[in-house]
Amino acid sequence: RGIPREPGARWTEPGCQSCTCQGGRVLCDAMSCSVPCSHPLPAPAGGCCPTCTGCLHEGVARAEGDVFSPSDGNCTVCVCLAGNVSCLSPECPPGSCPSPSLADCCSCTPEKCNFRGRTYTHGARFSLDGDDCTTCVCQGGEVECSFTPCPMLDCPQHQRHLGPGQCCSTCRDPPAPTGCFLDDNGVEFPVGQIWSPGDPCELCICQADGSVSCQRTDCVETCPYPIRIPGQCCPDCSAGCTYMGRIFSNNETFPSALDPCLSCICLVR
Repeated sequence: RGIPREPGARWTEPGCQSCTCQGGRVLCDAMSCSVPCSHPLPAPAGGCCPTCTGCLHEGVARAEGDVFSPSDGNCTVCVCLAGNVSCLSPECPPGSCPSPSLADCCSCTPEKCNFRGRTYTHGARFSLDGDDCTTCVCQGGEVECSFTPCPMLDCPQHQRHLGPGQCCSTCRDPPAPTGCFLDDNGVEFPVGQIWSPGDPCELCICQADGSVSCQRTDCVETCPYPIRIPGQCCPDCSAGCTYMGRIFSNNETFPSALDPCLSCICLVR
């Protein structure tokens, strides 16, 4: 390739070929790598041989001194040292499950629970005899009991009721209202009572649920000179006439207040 080489010289060609000059000829062979570790990293860019500075474990590159757990190690801990991966697993006692800290790491047979003359399997839930308000569970050979949780109630204490055989209290229905209480004047009206709150054109009634419903009266009858009766909503057009502040009955005649030569008569139509 245009480069002189001394007899016996060795060099590396691209593609990791190891070449030597012998008797005027170039002899090349694939470079052989001696890897003195169990989990070497692939050769770095431009290199030919894997490196033992770090580890390649399950397709994941680990740095020198890295401590990790394999994906299915079941609490196994591994460490990368000089390209070698060493793993340690917890010591599991035979038979029943060990302490809770090792229960998830060791394959074991959960212990059964003997409670009040009965045997329960691991994880079984049950109630005490005659007490449905207490729930017990068998965990690793031991029984833990607790009261059945009750929901939060949004009613006052005097409306709560605990029925026979029930574990949790419930809210009683509030008593049906017997009337309507008005805060503005402190008067209580019985259910069905009708009254006027001060305006003769407005009537109110006390509903069965304790609420007050009011409705106004619309006056449709009109006349030029109506008689307004105190306490009555609509003016009265059938009783007579109102003229200049005076009330005259039907067919009554009277002099005009504007012209004494004029005579007026009240006609109800």
